[in-house]
Amino acid sequence: MKAKKYIIVIFILAFFSQSCEEYLKEDLVSNVSAGSYYTTVQGFEDAVKATYSELKPFFGPERGFTMTVFGTDTYTNGADGGHKPLNRYDGQLNPTQGFVRDTWRDFYRGINQANAVLNRAEGLEMDEALKTTRLAETRFLRGLYYFILTQTYGDIHISLEETEGVEITANKTASSEIYSQAIVPDLEFAIDNLPEEQSEYGRVTKPAAEFLLGKVLLTRSYKSFADANDAARAETLLSNVIDNYGFELLDDYAALWDIDNEENSEVVFTVQNSKSQVDENLDGNGHRGHLYFLFEYDVRPGMTRDIANGRPWKRFMPTEYTLGLWDRDVDSRYDKTFKHAWISNNESTIPVWTQEEADAGYVESGLVGQPKFVVGDTAVFIPGPGKDADWDADRQASTRYMVITNDEYTEKLFPSLNKWIDPTRPDRQKTQGQRDFVLMRLGEAYLLRAEARLQQGNASGAADDINVIRVRSAWEGMEGAITISAADITLDFILDERARELLGEGHRWWDLVRVGKLVERVRLHNPVAAPNIQDYHVVRPIPQDQIDRTQGGYPQNAGYPGAGG
Repeated sequence: MKAKKYIIVIFILAFFSQSCEEYLKEDLVSNVSAGSYYTTVQGFEDAVKATYSELKPFFGPERGFTMTVFGTDTYTNGADGGHKPLNRYDGQLNPTQGFVRDTWRDFYRGINQANAVLNRAEGLEMDEALKTTRLAETRFLRGLYYFILTQTYGDIHISLEETEGVEITANKTASSEIYSQAIVPDLEFAIDNLPEEQSEYGRVTKPAAEFLLGKVLLTRSYKSFADANDAARAETLLSNVIDNYGFELLDDYAALWDIDNEENSEVVFTVQNSKSQVDENLDGNGHRGHLYFLFEYDVRPGMTRDIANGRPWKRFMPTEYTLGLWDRDVDSRYDKTFKHAWISNNESTIPVWTQEEADAGYVESGLVGQPKFVVGDTAVFIPGPGKDADWDADRQASTRYMVITNDEYTEKLFPSLNKWIDPTRPDRQKTQGQRDFVLMRLGEAYLLRAEARLQQGNASGAADDINVIRVRSAWEGMEGAITISAADITLDFILDERARELLGEGHRWWDLVRVGKLVERVRLHNPVAAPNIQDYHVVRPIPQDQIDRTQGGYPQNAGYPGAGG
């Protein structure tokens, strides 16, 4: 890979804390020699923290959501946004696409940062136990970055040495070798050398490394170069996470999205974001999921944009498949994932009863010209799947507030995901949110173990794991009705359950690619993407920047412009 060493480095100096008083602070450290600074104890510590920083431009901002949520069976085009080619799979999904380019660039920058830490630590005199822990954190991150890149682009460049100066050569190494040379040994080292807990919240731990290696081996188990023991090893690792470290599912699924409850018993590993909203420059990324999954509520009658309801950028619209996933009579997750009612906050746009409505018998004639509701009343209501039948045309017309049913959904009007709403933003225009981005949680560990068990023919064990998740989500008294049996377990059922549990959490595109279902399920459930998606779309194009800067060029992935053959 063509790269150069960055002498001016942004160090993440206050990246971790157990205290709610200290959060991310980025300080620009310039005019120093990385060669000398990294070989000091403070420089080494800062360099390790800087290795974490490449998580932040992807996990939380628009790029990561677009690359993992868009172009799947669960979400399709909302009205706004400039990265729709990643959902349409048309000719604009090509080597020059910005998010495709930036994802490659940033994670390789993270890999080179990790390589610098690992290469320059030799001979550093410091507490050896602490040094080993920091090296294990760094190898975890390098393994994670290679795993993301391999899942996204397929066969890629590998280097386990720091790039110094300018390189104009690059290799394209088979994914099997990336797994065996980098991802798996890095995570095995991390497991062997990380503590079960760290004093600074947000640092990698042994259970996080076991979780990730379990997912890596499960991913490899579907590939032609899989090891025969991959699924069994994945089950063992995920069982360790579930059973051995004191993690517990929260009693209430909705509590997972309580912004005052982020450090909870279900979290295995998160990307930390600043909790200060004072300095705009303190955190240039932040968790921005509160922007992208919302319908255009702010121009509806009786409404205006506010902090509590979010800033609706209308990027991602749920597919009909998504909205049909839950049996809402027994499963609470739809109602705890989506918003249903918007309370009026704008007196100036509250509608009045009309003579036509009085003539139709929807209101007494004496109320003509009177406001239909007041600030503080419901202004907009979306009944959602399974409840639309209660709202025929006459009932809608006679109701004081606006009701949006399934046949009225558009790219501007659709059920809004409520997981990422951030009421702590200082004003309604603020785009950076303070939520941490949860990369690993116990609920997903159960689902991954179910998948590993199914891979080994243990449908009963898989059903047991899924029932743990489903019973947690049941309405009171519906625990029996929500449970499933081994006969219900298929790979498609597990994918459906992952969508019910993990919707919008940044897994879906990789999930479908992992199990070889992307093209099939997109064609079935994403009407915008279905006409264009092809078999080769299971990997993204190699960025044109990489090709142009490599001596002799760099091989493009099949199917994309510039590919040979």
